[in-house]
Amino acid sequence: MRRLVSLNLRTYHDPLHGAIALDAKDPTEALLIQLIDTPAFQRLRRIRQLGPASLTFHGAESSRFTHSLGVMATTRRAFDGLAKRYPQLRSHRSAILCAALLHDVGHGPFSHTAEEIFGIHHEAWTLQIIDHDPKVNGLLTGHDAHLPKTLEQIYTHCHPLPVVWQLVSSQLDCDRLDYLMRDSYFTGANYGRLDLDRILLALEFEPDSGELIVAHKGLAAIEHYLVVRYFMYAQVYNHPKNLAATWLLIQAFARARELLSQGQLTADSTVVAWLGQPPENLPLETYLAGDDIVFQYHLQRWQHSGDPLLADLCRRWVNRDLLKTLEVTSLSTQQQQQLLVQVQHHLTQQGLEAAAYSGLKYIWSNGYTLYQQGIKLDQDNQAIDINRVSPLIQTLTQSFERSWLLYPRESHPWVRKQWLAYSNGGA
Repeated sequence: MRRLVSLNLRTYHDPLHGAIALDAKDPTEALLIQLIDTPAFQRLRRIRQLGPASLTFHGAESSRFTHSLGVMATTRRAFDGLAKRYPQLRSHRSAILCAALLHDVGHGPFSHTAEEIFGIHHEAWTLQIIDHDPKVNGLLTGHDAHLPKTLEQIYTHCHPLPVVWQLVSSQLDCDRLDYLMRDSYFTGANYGRLDLDRILLALEFEPDSGELIVAHKGLAAIEHYLVVRYFMYAQVYNHPKNLAATWLLIQAFARARELLSQGQLTADSTVVAWLGQPPENLPLETYLAGDDIVFQYHLQRWQHSGDPLLADLCRRWVNRDLLKTLEVTSLSTQQQQQLLVQVQHHLTQQGLEAAAYSGLKYIWSNGYTLYQQGIKLDQDNQAIDINRVSPLIQTLTQSFERSWLLYPRESHPWVRKQWLAYSNGGA
C-alpha cells in the first residue's frame, strides 16, 4: 500500500519550502505534474532567476524553474487556506494554481535582462505559449476547454473575481513572496526574511467585492514584507554591479546585431533569428529555443571575433571585467550630462568606442505603490488601503531616483578627479 501511495506523489525538494508534493490522484495536481514535464516549462531550468546577478552575488544561480515551483507551492497554501473558509472559491483552484505555475514560462534568456536587450515582454510570450504551444495548450484544454482563456484573464487582471488574479499578480501576491525569500536565500542577503506563515494566515477574502484583503492582525507582517521588498530592490536587484553587467550584455548584443546586418557575424540560426528581426515576429519554436546556454555559448565564442569591439565586450562579460560605477545622484542633471560628455571625450582619446563603454543609468525606487488597487486592510469591517493606516508604509510610497555613471575601470582615477571637481563646485 505504501508503494502505491508513493507512486501517486511527485515530490520536489525545495530549499525554501521543503518537500513540494503533488498528488496525481487529484485532477488539478495531476495537471500540474504534466505541465511541469512539458519542454516549455523544463526550459526554465536553463534560465537563471536573477539574470546576470550571479556576477555580483556568486550564489545567485537558481532558475526560473525553481521559482515557478515555489510560487505554485505558496499559492496552493494561500488558496487552500482561503477555500476552507470560503468554499465558493474551490472551483477556481485549477485556474489559480496553473496560473501560478506558468506565470514565468515566457521569460527569455537572462530573465528580465532580455527585455532590455531584445525588447521582449515575457508576459506576452507567456500568453503565446499558453495559447499556441501544442503540449501546454493541449493539457490545459484537455482539463477544461476554457482554461487557457481563464489564465489570460488572470494574467491581464480581467478575471471577474479579483482574488483569483490578486493571488498571482498584485502588490501582495505569491510571486513576490517567493522571489523575495528565494532571491535573498541565493544571494546571501538577509534582507528577504519574511514571516510567510503570518502573512498567509492574515489573508482573507471579501465576498462582496471579491477581493483579497488582509486581516488587521497581519499589519506588522505586511509592513515587514514591504520593507523587505524596498531593501531587496535597493541592495540586490538594483545593485550597481548588476547595472554594469547588464550594460555589457546590452552593448555586446547591440554590436552583434550591427555585425549581423553587415553580414559579418557568426551565429547559429536561433541567435540569428533573435537578433535579425523584431522579437514579436519570432516563431514560438524559435523563441523557446533561446535560453541562457545558447546565448552564453555565443558570448564565449565572440571573445575571438574579428571585430575588436564585440570581442572585448564579450571578454569583459565572460571574465567579469565589469565597467566601474560611480553614483552621481548628488549632481544636477546638467552636471551629470556634462560629466558624461567629458568622460566620453576622454575614452575617445583612448581609442575606445565611447558610447559602448560609458553611460548614465537611472534607477527609481520605492517600497509600495497603488499598483492594481494596492493592498487592502480590514479595519472595522471596512477594506481600506494599507498606507492610510501605517505611517511606515506612507513613507515607503515616496519614490526617489539614483543616478550612476558607468565607465571602464582603468579610467577610474581620471573620472573620479572630474567628479570631485563637480562635487566641490569647481565645474
